Amino acid sequence: MLNADALSQLRQLKTDIEANKVVHSGTVKATNGRFGFVALDDGRDLYLPQDQMQRVLPGDRVEITEHEGEKGKTYGQVDKLLESPLKTFVGRYKVRGKGHFVAPETPGLNHWLFIPPKQRAGAEPGDFVYCKVARHPVKDGKGQAGILRVLGKPDQAGIERAVTLAQFDLNEDWSEDAKAELEQLTEEQVARLAENRTDRTADPFVTIDSPSTQDMDDALCAVPNATGWTLSVAIADPTALLQVNGPVEREARQRATAIYFPGDPRPMLHESLSTQLCSLVPDVPRLAVVCDIQVNNDGSLGEFSLQEAVIRSQGKLSYDLVDGVIAGRSDDEIQALPEAVSASIDQLAQAASALRRWRDEHALLSQDRPEFRLRLDENRHIRTIEPSQQNEAHRLVEECMVAANRCAARALESHCPSGLFITHPGLRDDRLDNIRELLNRYAPELAELDITSADGFRQLMNATETLEAEVPVKSILMRQLARAELASRPAPHQGMGLPLYTTFTSPLRKYSDFQVHRLLRAALWHGDKADMGEDAMAELQEAQFNARRAANSLELWLKSLYAPQLGKQRYAGVISRITSAGFFVRLDCNGIEGFVTTRDMSGKYSFDPVTLRLTGPEERIFQLDQPVTVTFAGVDADKRQVLFKLAEADAGDTAETA
Repeated sequence: MLNADALSQLRQLKTDIEANKVVHSGTVKATNGRFGFVALDDGRDLYLPQDQMQRVLPGDRVEITEHEGEKGKTYGQVDKLLESPLKTFVGRYKVRGKGHFVAPETPGLNHWLFIPPKQRAGAEPGDFVYCKVARHPVKDGKGQAGILRVLGKPDQAGIERAVTLAQFDLNEDWSEDAKAELEQLTEEQVARLAENRTDRTADPFVTIDSPSTQDMDDALCAVPNATGWTLSVAIADPTALLQVNGPVEREARQRATAIYFPGDPRPMLHESLSTQLCSLVPDVPRLAVVCDIQVNNDGSLGEFSLQEAVIRSQGKLSYDLVDGVIAGRSDDEIQALPEAVSASIDQLAQAASALRRWRDEHALLSQDRPEFRLRLDENRHIRTIEPSQQNEAHRLVEECMVAANRCAARALESHCPSGLFITHPGLRDDRLDNIRELLNRYAPELAELDITSADGFRQLMNATETLEAEVPVKSILMRQLARAELASRPAPHQGMGLPLYTTFTSPLRKYSDFQVHRLLRAALWHGDKADMGEDAMAELQEAQFNARRAANSLELWLKSLYAPQLGKQRYAGVISRITSAGFFVRLDCNGIEGFVTTRDMSGKYSFDPVTLRLTGPEERIFQLDQPVTVTFAGVDADKRQVLFKLAEADAGDTAETA
């Protein structure tokens, strides 16, 4: 038995150890394995073995001590949980013996959580369930979850969409307060508001969109004048109908944007507004903000004005039909168009062509990329993937929208102390050294440019468009661009090569555009308070990113379910992304991307972060935009990622291209 002095010494030793140990703070980073890391605040990553990963959740903020293990490898031990942002998640309901668990679908959360009897909500084995974290595992590694909602069974039609909505915490229901506000909105109210607006119903406005589109934000017309054209862009005006910061607007702000899930969109504004009362449907008076722009013969913008108006679209025209008018086709549908509409389309095409020439010479044009349309079957799975061709009508609409948005940005700059601009800083700060090294190696004539400035960035992107080099310099640059950002003060949009920019042409689909309408409405006509604080703007931007991630996640899932239909055929594609572990290939025929791992290739490959190249035995090189031929190799079910293998070319073989 220890005496009092020995006990006192032990207590003092324990106190000294606690006082002298070094405690770090950091954020848990999960992996696909059972282990993980903590990204320490000092910039290092500290290894977390399996027993410690059992005690934390991805994204947890923790205090951790560093220990030395076998062979000198250091590892972390979790001392304290500071914050756990993961509150809800989606998983599969599992029963093992007498135990009931949820197997999370959250990336990096690789251990099951126990579900107590009262928290099971009638779920059955295999069901997808939406859960809350009921007991964090930090104390003993034994976490618990409670089921908030049963989402459905794996073979249920549309389950992928339901799961995706839950995974990204996206709500589809409208609150009772919002429903009450919506019930008060009628055609009669639209008519009353129209009485106090400029009457533009005689102008030959038309909407140009896909045949299936119902939420029509914009309508166009143009007339020639002595120095060019008067381009009129009418934008739907939902702000006129809705209470400022009322229930419907609050929910629209929370949704941030319409999400165009394959086959079944999730709107930002309720369908009664976005496809009916506010949509610029043909032959019905609709409230609009009209931007009249002087487009000069050289494509530069002159004076412009904004006004609250009422318009009456004279037709909903498809891109194919308008492309036919531009091309001079004379089929029956084109012949049936009113003369004023045909004349306006002709002038729109000429104005758009001038606008595009100006942007090509003075700004930056985005590269055309093949697009594909997913057609779903009765189970909400992909039936076919069809190419979606861009034509002159698409470019016409794009140029008109860009011109109107440029004018809206100028109006904000002039009239709003705190606006809402779309800015773009160009290249990522953390990639600048690599990019300078790239230019020194392959384009020394460009190495002296100030690539951090708007003018230097524009010169760089234009010069690399036709640059002939051993590596695809332009494509390497494109994959190292920063994200566009919302800002309350004007700043260049380097990605477009413009000194300032915003968007206001999609107020039915994007809350940032809706908010620009609020700002212009307050500054120009009604004096309402409409400023958005920095915190609210940051929340809006994060909500936009979250919506984009959700749309991408569902599309990848559906494509992973479709991919086995590719069979054993060989397909042509191009390398679209490269990592140290392999590269992604995008198929020419349907746009599906799949991963090719270097583990399936003989020899060892090294990754060059400057050229984004993989180099292997005998100087075998893989780089961006390189054509390759692949075969389907399976699907990583956990990542829902399509896998390809390289198909070695045999004499006489051809790749599938359609």
